[in-house]
Amino acid sequence: MIKIIIMALIGGAIGWITNVLAIKMLFRPIKPIKIPLFNLKIQGLIPMRRNEISKSIGEAVEKELVNISEIFDKLVTAENKKEVIDNIKLKVVASVELKIPSIIPGSIRGKIVDYIGDQIEKESGAILDSTIDDFTERAIERINIGQMVENKIDEFELEKIEEMIIKLSAKELKHIEILGGVLGVVIGLIQGMIVQLF
Repeated sequence: MIKIIIMALIGGAIGWITNVLAIKMLFRPIKPIKIPLFNLKIQGLIPMRRNEISKSIGEAVEKELVNISEIFDKLVTAENKKEVIDNIKLKVVASVELKIPSIIPGSIRGKIVDYIGDQIEKESGAILDSTIDDFTERAIERINIGQMVENKIDEFELEKIEEMIIKLSAKELKHIEILGGVLGVVIGLIQGMIVQLF
């Protein structure tokens, strides 16, 4: 019975240590270590595949999460358009009122100002929509959100990425370590029983 308990404890320790090392080896070593005798290069998975990871995250963000069209749709609402048109109307009408010669009677001046205000109301909506569409198209051509995300990730120090990932998933990583220990205990018990039987 003592043999079974010892084997279970050894199995648990091995399982736990293995999972702890596996988690560490996701990030470490950050710089590759060369073993000349075996022609091997050891490096953590994330540092080794950093470029691929940042590229795939950038593509995922651009395709699945955020794109320029959606950003403009959120920014350019009906209320915003109305506000812009009202501001244009206010400034143009004020400018026209100043530039109409004082010789022209007030009633005619009022009609001219009203006419210009009406025209701004009628035409500026379509002009504004067309301008926004053109601007959005040019922005889509020029701004690559995926590339921006990729560049930002590449700028991070690997230690900072490691710290962020560990902070975000500390609970899950701890569960993986514990699960390694539990599985090790179970395997140790099975091995101990098999040894005891034979």
